[in-house]
Amino acid sequence: MIGWKQAEHIEHKEEKEKLANKMAERVKEGEIIGFGSGTTSYLTTLAIGKKVKEEGLHIKAIPTSDVIENLCKELEIPVTSLENETPDWCFDGADEVDGQGNMIKGMGAAMFREKLNMVNSKENYILIDSSKRVDRLGEKHPIPIECEKRAANYVLEKVKELGAKKVEWRYQEEEIPSQRTRKVQTKFITDNGNYILHAWFDEIPSSLEKDLKQIVGVIETGLFIGYPIHIIQ
Repeated sequence: MIGWKQAEHIEHKEEKEKLANKMAERVKEGEIIGFGSGTTSYLTTLAIGKKVKEEGLHIKAIPTSDVIENLCKELEIPVTSLENETPDWCFDGADEVDGQGNMIKGMGAAMFREKLNMVNSKENYILIDSSKRVDRLGEKHPIPIECEKRAANYVLEKVKELGAKKVEWRYQEEEIPSQRTRKVQTKFITDNGNYILHAWFDEIPSSLEKDLKQIVGVIETGLFIGYPIHIIQ
């Protein structure tokens, strides 16, 4: 996930800011909006926060990551949840989008909450810059798979059985408190407290999302196949 310090190093930032401003124009008084995760959503949150402040709008956000939730609070956008509200519409980015509107999302490890927002929303807007279009899913990115810690090794083997050419853990760097100059690689932990596997496939059939979800221990996958979306680019 992206934080304040990384915001100035966003790739394709100018394109993404144009998309962010376009999405912010859509915001209306009283709406409940699902806020996505990742760099494009980060910039869109900033743009919406600016509009809310300038026009005195009252909206609520249902964020899909801790980073975006904290940013909403900084911008004084009230935060709610799917337990209490249903989004009028959602916005989010994507890592890859093919010609049929199928997507790989979740390189920011928030696909579980992103998919929850999407299936609960009346309308879903996916903001993509020119780098996100692909001829086939899996060209540039693996499929991220969120799995429960105790099931992680079992899930890894079952994903291989489904034909993945490579499956590996997602790692993160952590500083050792007693040795601030030393960093170690540890398994990435999602906002939900789970592990992430990255799976590369030469081909991604339309059934793969469902096949992966049937593995015991899989919380969610970064495959979004056949979801009703409006692509904004």
